[in-house]
Amino acid sequence: MPNYHVTLQAAYIVKNIDDVEDAISVAISQIGKTLNKAGLNYVDIDIGLTVCPKCGELIDCVLVVARTALVGVLLSMKVFNAESEEHAIRIAKATIGKALKDIPLEPVDVVKI
Repeated sequence: MPNYHVTLQAAYIVKNIDDVEDAISVAISQIGKTLNKAGLNYVDIDIGLTVCPKCGELIDCVLVVARTALVGVLLSMKVFNAESEEHAIRIAKATIGKALKDIPLEPVDVVKI
């Protein structure tokens, strides 16, 4: 059975922040602590990117309104011995989802390794 590298996108809310950099730091820190506490220190955490509608450049996927931010986070992990890409996605979502309860997870990329 093949192995896969699965990347999931999560929407994470951060409250009481001052700016975008603060939101990114707090989001990565809080998610990292939660994953490490669950023994998932092998999950990679990155900030998602989106295209600026005005200039077309890639920017961090963060929206800050009234000291509350919605941060787009990419979580990636290797899944071993999965039956298919769909099976690898289900394994990754179940594994990460157990630690990050009530956080929506959507697949972004699946690569056979």
